[in-house]
Amino acid sequence: MAKLNFGGTEENVVTREEFPLAKAQEVLKNETVAVIGYGVQGPGQALNQKDNGINVIVGQRKGTKTWDKAVNDGFVPGETLFEIEEALEKGTIICYLLSDAAQIELWPTVKKHLTKGKALYFSHGFGITFKEQTGIVPPADVDVFLVAPKGSGTSLRRMFLQGRGLNSSYAIFQDATGKAKERVISLGIAVGSGYLFETDFRKEVFSDLTGERGTLMGCIQGVFAAQYDVLRANGHSPSEAFNETVEELTQSLMPLVAENGMDWMYANCSTTAQRGALDWWKRFRDATKPVFEELYNSVATGKESQRSIDLNSQPDYREKLNVELKELRDSEMWQAGKTVRSLRPENQVVEA
Repeated sequence: MAKLNFGGTEENVVTREEFPLAKAQEVLKNETVAVIGYGVQGPGQALNQKDNGINVIVGQRKGTKTWDKAVNDGFVPGETLFEIEEALEKGTIICYLLSDAAQIELWPTVKKHLTKGKALYFSHGFGITFKEQTGIVPPADVDVFLVAPKGSGTSLRRMFLQGRGLNSSYAIFQDATGKAKERVISLGIAVGSGYLFETDFRKEVFSDLTGERGTLMGCIQGVFAAQYDVLRANGHSPSEAFNETVEELTQSLMPLVAENGMDWMYANCSTTAQRGALDWWKRFRDATKPVFEELYNSVATGKESQRSIDLNSQPDYREKLNVELKELRDSEMWQAGKTVRSLRPENQVVEA
């Protein structure tokens, strides 16, 4: 394990150089990894493990779209694809990758199959951290840990196929066998992590819920909408407003930030852009920091988790969700985005 210094703060990280795939394969050679759930994280994690030579099976309800997806992805019914209870029985490591609400519903069934020495694997600290709300309390004689890729399952799979890794956090909640650490690190490598940084279940879910509602999804959509609306109200065309709000950021500037940091991106823009960004960034920080403090408090006190459980457990939650997503999709800004994306060179059909 390496120690990295971040401005005076040391963190434990594990890289693929010090913990190569061959070592992970050796640790997991006698394990059967049962991936329960084939929705958001399940496909990427299952397929990456499969391609990395891990004995992985999928547990899913027969006759569902996700069962069919698993079949199309190469999992064979009766060999590597099973009904959930059969997969739970066969698995020595249970990768519990259902949605948070679905995890609560299925928990009594899962717990029944968590016999001594098995491991329970999460990619989110939600169920364990908010156990008063979820009722998820594992038996004392099983390992409990998490690997949380810092991105969607789609990104995890795409980067794996490109020969790259998506950074992940890892945490151990319970080490019943004395092997929890080597098991969790091995799984982190097997699912396609770039490097692994240490956390705990509580910090993982607090940062994750804050990030999703904040800069990763909620805040950025709000900021996009605010700037787009101001530009449109002042006579700018949809194309101009979208390009200046979203397209330039995602296609030109964020790749520069990812490459070498925000200061480097600033240094590679015009002096006028530099001056304006340096003059205004602290005003945006000061304006939004109270909102982030309110958000973090809402996460830490369990308000966000309870709202998620209450709404996502309703029988018509998908229908209600689709209404809200349709509002985004049908907004002028994202309709403009659809048109702009179609005009990117890679999306153009050029006739000979």
